[in-house]
Amino acid sequence: MILTLSCPDRHGIVAAVSAFLLQRDANISDAQQFGDASSATFFMRVVFEPAEGDVGDAIRDAFAPLGARFEMDWTLRGPEPRKVMILTSKFDHCLADLLYRWRIDELPMEVTAVVSNHPRDQIGHVDLKNLPFHHLPMGGDKRAQEALLLKLIEETGTELVVLARYMQILSDDLANALNGRCINIHHSFLPGFKGAKPYHQAHARGVKVIGATAHYVTGDLDEGPIIEQDVERISHRDTPQDLIRKGRDIERRVLARAVRRHLEDRVLLHGSKTVVFED
Repeated sequence: MILTLSCPDRHGIVAAVSAFLLQRDANISDAQQFGDASSATFFMRVVFEPAEGDVGDAIRDAFAPLGARFEMDWTLRGPEPRKVMILTSKFDHCLADLLYRWRIDELPMEVTAVVSNHPRDQIGHVDLKNLPFHHLPMGGDKRAQEALLLKLIEETGTELVVLARYMQILSDDLANALNGRCINIHHSFLPGFKGAKPYHQAHARGVKVIGATAHYVTGDLDEGPIIEQDVERISHRDTPQDLIRKGRDIERRVLARAVRRHLEDRVLLHGSKTVVFED
């Protein structure tokens, strides 16, 4: 099981958590912690094997008084895969990569559905096999379509929504409803290039580094807490098509890392930032 927590920093937190698990005859296999001096906040992630016959609900009930004592915001999860819904548009590279990693058991998730604002035959070359697919066009009444999307998320018990190059801006209401459980991937350059053909804009400005950022979605466009980033150096020899090709590779790996770290409870929100415990 995985225990994650954040709370006001004070003496005795690690000792109290360790003592609790020892008293229940649990075996700790991994533990990481971080104290943020600027906010006096403590973060911790503990992976442990419970004693034989000790179940999650019983452990949660027993831990609750300790959590209250230290004013913890905490979660305790078992090894079951998380339920994930993937949203995409016409670009298929991130969708294809996530599904490949899922099929080879690299991502511990259950795909509840693939949703697109385009028909299935316009999503490129991805083989969805028997995965549920839903076409929710956003060209008309976007509010009504988002209501259908949110209903689908709730009906399927989806725990995480992944925007795999989903080329639609979520409304503030939907972004707030998915706070902390919706991950987006987008190109990130220095300087930033917004609008159409960002790689062509980057080429025209002669940038030397391109990159991608995976972050949680908030009502502020592309301003959510960052989970993962990566960059790659380029040169004057690279064409716009080279930048697009390299950009696709960066986007795939950055999104996959962010999703996996979320699924493994390695990401803890800290205001406008995140604390990410590495593997």
